[in-house]
Amino acid sequence: MENEKTLTYEIMEVCLLAGKIMLQSGGETYRVEDTMMRMAAAFGIENSHSYVTPTGIIFSAEGAEPTKTKLIRISTRSTDLKKVAMVNSISRRITSGELNLESALTLLKELDALNVTFPFMVQVAAASIASGCFMIMFMGEWIDFIPAMVTGGVGYFGFLYFHRYISVKFFSEFLASFIIGLLSFFLVKIGAGQQLDKIIIGSVMTLVPGLLVTNAVRDLMAGHLVSGLSKGAEALLTAFAIGSGIAVVLSFL
Repeated sequence: MENEKTLTYEIMEVCLLAGKIMLQSGGETYRVEDTMMRMAAAFGIENSHSYVTPTGIIFSAEGAEPTKTKLIRISTRSTDLKKVAMVNSISRRITSGELNLESALTLLKELDALNVTFPFMVQVAAASIASGCFMIMFMGEWIDFIPAMVTGGVGYFGFLYFHRYISVKFFSEFLASFIIGLLSFFLVKIGAGQQLDKIIIGSVMTLVPGLLVTNAVRDLMAGHLVSGLSKGAEALLTAFAIGSGIAVVLSFL
């Protein structure tokens, strides 16, 4: 009896760890719930229930013993779709019988501790190139391609730097957009750029929460109203921070 109880808690630990990694890495709510329930079923818990929000996961397992429930808190969230894909791969291996409980737990713990994000300067370089391309996509002139790259790269550098020391993401996004607006205005003022609006639009696109908006809509369509609305509110707050930073620059210059 004690062994059965211990086994159930170990299965719940594996499922919760998988759900935590996915949710922290930008996975959709319904995908997290589905993955956890499939993993539990593969390990012998047919009747399991999960309730996922952007800030927490509640998971329960029903069986011969009284229902067992565990809760974990999600304090940090980012975008790391590679980790989501890796958890999905582990989940498929579990359901196909390739991984036992102990191996799955080991792999998930290693994945949780693994940092698979690109280096700091690679992210900045990618944001810089993307800013120039976005500027062209929004019908900007090629003469503004380099200024858009510069402002976008510097702005994203500021975002990553401030986010290391400021826990509230809103202020990091506000300061980054303020830098973008200020630098764009300066480059146009000295004649290095021509279209201020196009440079700013292209540069701030790397800060826009595209994945968050997409997940909010998909969660709402899947019936997860709490998660969908909370993610939508977070995206709206991010958009407000970006707009406020630019507005401050344009209001005083």
